[in-house]
Parts: sequence; C-alpha cells; structure tokens
Amino acid sequence: MKINYDLKMEEILKEVTQSEKKKRLLIHSCCGPCSSSVLEYLKDYFKIDIYYYNPNITFDYEYYARKQEQKDMLKKLNYDMNVIEGIYNPKEDFFEKIKGLENEKEGGKRCYSCYDIRIRETAKKAKEEGYDFFSTVLSISPMKNVNYINEIGEKYSKEYDIPFLFADFKKKNRYLRSVQISKELNMYRQEYCGCVFSKVEKEQRDREKAEKEKQEGKIKND
Repeated sequence: MKINYDLKMEEILKEVTQSEKKKRLLIHSCCGPCSSSVLEYLKDYFKIDIYYYNPNITFDYEYYARKQEQKDMLKKLNYDMNVIEGIYNPKEDFFEKIKGLENEKEGGKRCYSCYDIRIRETAKKAKEEGYDFFSTVLSISPMKNVNYINEIGEKYSKEYDIPFLFADFKKKNRYLRSVQISKELNMYRQEYCGCVFSKVEKEQRDREKAEKEKQEGKIKND
C-alpha cells in the first residue's frame, strides 16, 4: 500500500501545535535552495536548527559554496536558526561506505546508501543534543525516492528512540516554491546532487541532449 507521507506529516504537525512549548527539530539539509520552502513551511511549528552533513559532496569547493549559501539564505530571510556542521570527510564517510555501488544509476542502491549515511547521523546528533524530532529536506526533490527517505528515517527513529518527522516536502507546490525563493534571493542552485557520480551522469545527459538538438536542427535545416 502506498503511504501518503505528506498526510503523515500533517498529522504530526497537528499534534505538535497542541504543545504549550514549541518542539525542537533538527533537520538535515543538503543546501539552501532545497531547504528554503521546507523551513518556510515548518518554522511556525518547530524551533528549528539545521544539520549540514553532506560527505557525499565530492568536491570541497562545491561543499563550501553550498554551506555558505545555506547560511546566507537564513540571514536574508531573517530566520533564527543555527547551522550545525557535521564532519566533512568524503573518503571515509561516503566513498568507503558505498564501495561496490559505484556503477549504480542515480536513484538506485548507491543513493539509498547516501540517504542512509546522512539521515543516520542526523538522528544520532538529534538524540545527543536533546531535540524532540529529526528529519531531512531531501524529499523536496522530485528526483529523490520519497519511500527510501522515510523508511530510513523510521528505521533510525526506532534505533535512536527519537521521533522522525515523516514528509514528502515536494507536495503542495513546495518544490516550485523552493525554486521561486531561490530566484527571488538570487541563490546559487547546483545542477547535480553532490557526488562525482551524479555529476558525471548529469554531464552525460547534457551531452546527449546537445547532440540530439544538433541532429534535430540539422534535419530541420535540411
């Protein structure tokens, strides 16, 4: 049976609004643009801090550019939220853990492992720091598997004994809203997920698209 994770989130939000004091949420973020509409939506329900833990980002210049964009976005929107940075060690925390999955296609087993790495650390950090909930903004992307994300969240919710905020953040036009906010704030919006494998696949798709357009143009002109 297909699970409506957006509905599950709404049920949790109804519960937290009944609390006299705002619950604390630690939410994993991969970047400012992806987190923008998520934070806009959740800020009235939770006291939020952001966990920036992304060892999957292969190139350090890309990692630091995204981290800075995350911080700049919060300042521009005047959000009272802290950015907690996890350890950035791609070799040990990403490449060692996805060994054997290097040739998997985007969206497959390698991506599952990547979600797992980041969500697990978020749950662990949230438990250590006494948060009431943990979650991730990853489901904002139409390219990511929402079932994987929520299944992993549920798994670590049980392991670390801390509630996971289920979500399908792209629902109700929140993905489109994230694009809109990014444009309004003139934010850097990356063109690939983060790891070198996603970068290579993206570049290959671009070459194929350019070649197809070239061939179509040639046929049209002939």
